Amino acid sequence: MTECPGWPGGDRWAKVGGVKLSENAILARIRDLFPGGGALTDDCGEVPQAPPGRTLLVTTDLMEDGQHFDRAWHPPRLLGRKLLMVNLSDLDASGATFLGFTLTLALGRDLEPAWIDAFLVGLAEAAREEGVPVIGGDTVGRAQGLGLGLTAFGSARRWLRRDTLEAGDALFVDQPLGASLRGLRKLLAGADPLAPDPDVAAHLDPRPRLGLGPRLAEIPEVHACMDISDGLSKDLRTLAAASARSILLDPALTRDEIAGGEDYARCFASSLPRAELERRLGIPLTQVGTVLDACEGQLLHYDGDSLRPLPDLSYDHFAPNQGNDDPAT
Repeated sequence: MTECPGWPGGDRWAKVGGVKLSENAILARIRDLFPGGGALTDDCGEVPQAPPGRTLLVTTDLMEDGQHFDRAWHPPRLLGRKLLMVNLSDLDASGATFLGFTLTLALGRDLEPAWIDAFLVGLAEAAREEGVPVIGGDTVGRAQGLGLGLTAFGSARRWLRRDTLEAGDALFVDQPLGASLRGLRKLLAGADPLAPDPDVAAHLDPRPRLGLGPRLAEIPEVHACMDISDGLSKDLRTLAAASARSILLDPALTRDEIAGGEDYARCFASSLPRAELERRLGIPLTQVGTVLDACEGQLLHYDGDSLRPLPDLSYDHFAPNQGNDDPAT
């Protein structure tokens, strides 16, 4: 396609000063950058079809400026990557492979063209890495700030649900917990996001072990799975409630491991011992809990003296005066 005079495309997108952004300009950039973008020629897109014998799954996440991220220290390219990864993590934990996604952008007039372009570049980069095309979406303007929405589609031969825990199951995660929370604390204390240590990188650019979910779904003794996005304190409670069970936390867990969110680990329940699962999967696992028959409290812990319900330590999006605060304080 020949570039018209004045069009802020290609490398010039980030260099042209004072360019007035428009929906058409942003859509053209998405068509150019994203896998599947060239097919965005209509108001409607085709809903992906699940292959025979598979279930079509869908997940949606919203990320709001000042609530889920802070532009002062979240590089736009990494924010674009994160937006896609948190959705793909949900699909993967359900046992699904990826079919496509829609993207919704609410862009404030205070945003610079270079910032928007870097965000789109990061999102497109992640989409190419995971082989998932964009199939639709919408772009709107607003007075200021940034609202991001992404809906991803996948298909699963066996859907790993949350309501299928069995009493006696052990609960495992596939990666250490608490890194994202530590990274958030460091960023709030002034850490340089352009020279991140592993904790800061875990918060800004999460890398869930995508592909593990479908492998877990092939093991009949794996009974349920979800990703850890809100922290064990809330996510295990969600699992327990869905299955009408109780969960006893492993006593070795630290407060940060229990309260910290956005680790995007696979958390799954199985009747197989850890050594057998590690042998089959070829990765180290950590046990975080044990499934019990329903009793008083969905999430239980030993307080050093007796078995007690654990208060919810997770971040609450609806609590007053909570922005990018430390959920463990």
